[in-house]
Amino acid sequence: MKELEILLDRFWISKNENKEIYYAIKDNMNNFKSFLTDKLGYHIIMNPDVIKLEKIPGNSEPWMGITYFESQMEYVFLCLLLMFLEDKGKEEQFVLSNVVEFIQANYLGDDKIDWTIYKQRKNIIKVIKFAIQLELIKVDDGDEQKFLHDVQTEVLYESTGLSRHFVRNFTTNIMNYESYKDFENSEWGEINSDKGIQRRQRVYRRLIMSPIVYNEGNDDVDFDYIKKQRSFIENDLEKYLDYNLHVHKNAALIILKQDDNLKDTFPNSKAISDIILLFNTIINLKIKNKDFIINRNDQLIISKAHFISIIEELKEKYANGWSKEYKEMTLESLCNEILKYMEEFNFLKNDEIKNEVIMFSLIGKVIGQYPDSFLTNKGDEENE
Repeated sequence: MKELEILLDRFWISKNENKEIYYAIKDNMNNFKSFLTDKLGYHIIMNPDVIKLEKIPGNSEPWMGITYFESQMEYVFLCLLLMFLEDKGKEEQFVLSNVVEFIQANYLGDDKIDWTIYKQRKNIIKVIKFAIQLELIKVDDGDEQKFLHDVQTEVLYESTGLSRHFVRNFTTNIMNYESYKDFENSEWGEINSDKGIQRRQRVYRRLIMSPIVYNEGNDDVDFDYIKKQRSFIENDLEKYLDYNLHVHKNAALIILKQDDNLKDTFPNSKAISDIILLFNTIINLKIKNKDFIINRNDQLIISKAHFISIIEELKEKYANGWSKEYKEMTLESLCNEILKYMEEFNFLKNDEIKNEVIMFSLIGKVIGQYPDSFLTNKGDEENE
């Protein structure tokens, strides 16, 4: 059911930019609405401008953020931009100087906003580009990129009216929240979330929104639910999304069809994805050859130094098939890139305190290799 898949994959669908998809979802909503509300507990916003599924994760994870952003300041600027847009009606115009003046006047951080500082100008431009990409605003005239070099640059924008739907509606006052855990707990309040509908919805959210759900021990009520309700979950996933559920001793995950082309899945078309598939193959071969021994939780724990040596082996063996960026990357940069990407997809955990890398069972699930001719040709090149 592609309409449901699109709703889960995209932040929202605006009628102005995706009219055909907008009406396809609207016309087919009744076919999957009960799955969204009963099994996932998700609220659907549908009005003449946009359709949005308010996707709440089962558990908060490190990768759940705006990947385009790199600093807290960018998130603050986005919140202030949303505040600025609250008073703007649909198609109402404004200029860049209005935005930067508003942000400068309302910013409450320790550092004062000074637009002569290049980093701050870069941050606001990134936020504005994100807002344009998400259709919160659109450009009528000018180029905000020039603001990087000239603070007097003016750009004419127009509000699309969608900004009022960006932040999800909260049932409680969030002003006194102190951590992300408060957001997790706010939905259920004092209700025991380890039982009944709360547990069911959390499990479905985790399976659909996360790369994998690991078994965290005998007291893991979510994994216990997956094992006991496996057939019902499988039927739902196959009926509504045509997905397959794989359940192992210590992990459960959804496998997509080969022709699915969703964002933020693994493997994907990025060069780093291929590199990690090759890395996984090396690890699996070492386990098969008993160079590594996994523990009873299907985890492999090695020192950071040992991890770096494996990346060095990986680069030596396969770098000829990589893009120029990764082929010429320093060993340190390559290690950091691989660690960051694999941690986001729950392949491993980088324990910086113990200086260890904890590898999880997903590494054994997804592997890849170059054709035999690649290694043969590489050997020929080295002998020339």
